[in-house]
Amino acid sequence: MTDSVLNVVLGLVATGISAALGWLAQNLRRRRRLGRVREFFGMPGGTECLLVVNRHAASASSKSVSRNDVFALMELSALVKECGARAELVGHDEVRQGLGHKAEFCLGGPASNDRTAAHLISWLPGVSFAQDPVKHHEMRLTVGSEEYRYQSPSETPGGRVYMLLARIQTGHGGRPAFLIAGQTATSNHAAVRYLVANHRKLARRHGTDGTFALVLELINSSAYGPDLVEPVADVTRQALTRPDTGATPTVVPAQAPAPSS
Repeated sequence: MTDSVLNVVLGLVATGISAALGWLAQNLRRRRRLGRVREFFGMPGGTECLLVVNRHAASASSKSVSRNDVFALMELSALVKECGARAELVGHDEVRQGLGHKAEFCLGGPASNDRTAAHLISWLPGVSFAQDPVKHHEMRLTVGSEEYRYQSPSETPGGRVYMLLARIQTGHGGRPAFLIAGQTATSNHAAVRYLVANHRKLARRHGTDGTFALVLELINSSAYGPDLVEPVADVTRQALTRPDTGATPTVVPAQAPAPSS
């Protein structure tokens, strides 16, 4: 074998080794990232999780689901598939099990989701919603002494729509439950998008085995749909504290936040 042929062979071997090492490093990074996602959401590969479906608040049928809530469920299903878990769709009034056995995503506020209502009473007693009986929006979200009121575009430019995004962890080793409770179906969809897009940041800030509760705001949904979400407050402490019934809630003033992507 001549020197030139030997150099070519050695070069090919070195290139193959470098490519294999690069592939291995990328594969290990992907596995680590996937492992962190699975840990945060409580969905190891091959496990089952619950997608608890709410009803359409304006429909007389208990089986009717808003289109935007269907979109939210589709995005949650994609997340479950990414984790290698299996999703079980179940109606909000059909779940008869405690927390911790399976990861759970509970969609919708307490007016449209009985499971959400039970979770709030049992685990987040500082949170309450009040529904408009005509427009069927969750008009007021109250956490502790702060009140976040839904406002239509006729009341303030772009309107004001709030969401509660919470992770409930009942004990070490148990699976978490995620509450996604917006004041409208579009805001439910927006909160799901925020959760999927920011789960790494949320895991760094709140850990992978703890409870947290956040209030988010959907910015001008008539123009931007569910895409533009701003965090408003970390309300974990207030949500976990049973409120003083004699206290008067503080209404968050209407002010236009600086939009960001």
